[in-house]
Amino acid sequence: MTDKNESTEESNVKTEKKKGFRMPDAYAILFVFLVLAAIATYIIPAGTFETEESSEGIDVIIPGTFSVIDSNPAGFLDIFSAIVEGLISTSNLIFLVLIIGGAFAVIERTGAIDALVTKIIRITENKEWLLIALVMVVFSIFGTLGIVVNAVIAFIPLGIILARSMKMDAIIGISIIYLGAYVGFGVAVLDPLTIGFAQQIAEIPLFSGAPERTVMYIITLIVTMAYVIWYANRIKKDPSRGILKENPFPKVPSEGQDLGQQDMKLKHILVLLALAGGIGAYVTGVFIADWSLGEMSAVFLVIMVAAAIIGRIHVNDMVSTFIEGANTVLYGALIIGMARSIVVILEQGMVLDSVVNFMAVVMEPFSSTSGAIIMFLANGLFNLIVTSGSGQAAIVMPIMAPLADIMDFPRQVAVQAYTMGDGFTNIITPLSGVLMANLAIAGVPYTKWVKFALPLVLIWYVLGIIYIIVLVAINWGPV
Repeated sequence: MTDKNESTEESNVKTEKKKGFRMPDAYAILFVFLVLAAIATYIIPAGTFETEESSEGIDVIIPGTFSVIDSNPAGFLDIFSAIVEGLISTSNLIFLVLIIGGAFAVIERTGAIDALVTKIIRITENKEWLLIALVMVVFSIFGTLGIVVNAVIAFIPLGIILARSMKMDAIIGISIIYLGAYVGFGVAVLDPLTIGFAQQIAEIPLFSGAPERTVMYIITLIVTMAYVIWYANRIKKDPSRGILKENPFPKVPSEGQDLGQQDMKLKHILVLLALAGGIGAYVTGVFIADWSLGEMSAVFLVIMVAAAIIGRIHVNDMVSTFIEGANTVLYGALIIGMARSIVVILEQGMVLDSVVNFMAVVMEPFSSTSGAIIMFLANGLFNLIVTSGSGQAAIVMPIMAPLADIMDFPRQVAVQAYTMGDGFTNIITPLSGVLMANLAIAGVPYTKWVKFALPLVLIWYVLGIIYIIVLVAINWGPV
């Protein structure tokens, strides 16, 4: 009896030790950066560059005009005031994210998304490669539009069900959903949280460069689908060659067993047409009528109301569903303002230009192309710590945009270097809450996932470097 008690006490001590360290939340990490930024205003000499207005009406710094000025260090209250100012200055983007989250929840409630996936399953019966490709295409479109990024967690049970139906493994189940969405996110075309926010900081036209980004998105998606299909064919021929080997499905999801069983009805078709039509109208408005984030929010509200009417959802249920959906993305929405507060402190302390000047001196020996590639690689490393796309944009873009001016390559390239740097390492960093949640749902050990995903990340980086070289060579603009 004593031995049992002692062993129980030992296990409790071990459990307490294991629980002793918890990975800091993204907000906590950003607050640390905010405090460090405030401290930096006391250490780094204040300075400024002279600027000139470009042909597009954007203030661009003039290389070689940096000068030291009187310091303006941040006070204790300034740290917390910066958070408020950060939230206010990014309110249009914050509300857009909340509205998209709420609107998409209403769309999901109609069953249209599940009906679409069910239709794909039936069309591709006995054609595993086609099923994998179509599901990945659908989720990559959601990812590149910023519609399903963090919300991808909800669809992992469906991915596991599809993988089981194809007699493959849980890694395929995660891949067709998660990699599908995140290849779209990593080479985003119209994601307001990454592309939109970064371009806003870099002061270049909203969603400009979409045609070139679409080409990069398609190429990267095709390569990713080929990688997943290659692995699927390998384990289909010989299950023992799978990374999970004798235990292909470590954890059968308790939820989502009824997913993928929704018949496509007229209302689902109409809801999907409303979604596609609304997004199409917005894209057209961006290029023809200079629409911005405000109009995008309005479009998604229209889509939501249309979906509720078509799906015969009572107005009270629509409102409650909208609130629930907005709540699921509230964390990601508010972190935009939290991240922006770091820039507020650096700008008020007049040290942002000093940091840019220091980096310009360090990178001076490099060519424009080399500098852009270094930006891309550095962002990938930084994303291992700060996994929030908008949070990373708020920290790095105020430095990278003017640095691009100094190194004589377009700010548009700097935005792309950030986007890919942020997106590509998301699928392997253990600090990503989305990744770890996906693995937990599927029961896949992190080390097993990295064994599968790391080669793909390396392939993505080779593609990314090629993209950067080409974009610098063609002087990709408009700025």
